[in-house]
Amino acid sequence: MFELLPETGLVLPRGAGALRFGMSEREAQWAVATLADVHEYWVCQAGWAFSARYEGLELLAFGDVVDRSGRTGRDVDGLASVYVQRHDPAPTAPSAVPVVLQDVDLFGYPAAEVLAVLEPDLHPAVRLRPAPAGFLREAGLSAL
Repeated sequence: MFELLPETGLVLPRGAGALRFGMSEREAQWAVATLADVHEYWVCQAGWAFSARYEGLELLAFGDVVDRSGRTGRDVDGLASVYVQRHDPAPTAPSAVPVVLQDVDLFGYPAAEVLAVLEPDLHPAVRLRPAPAGFLREAGLSAL
């Protein structure tokens, strides 16, 4: 089970530890490498990024983000964001591995049901993206 913890990061399955906001690229890759092969990735304005696939899900992590927008003027050192997404772009069934936020399996129920429970109090750092078929396709969490 993956567990999103706003203001903290992402707990990894099988006792692999957690990806905590602010941790270094090396620490983050080391934790994820205990579950799956880690691959370099590119994210605009991020100093580093990597991805890994685990039982039908893809994990994307990136950090050392430079904010050039001028809107917030805030750079983030270390791990800044994590995303878990399903390989299937239009999932029609629950995922094999739960992805949990506030005791709700985000990929285990239709998106309408999940959003009805979570949206009234959804933390501003959480991003949820439904798929056309009715289940959530992606869940993300950023450092504020």
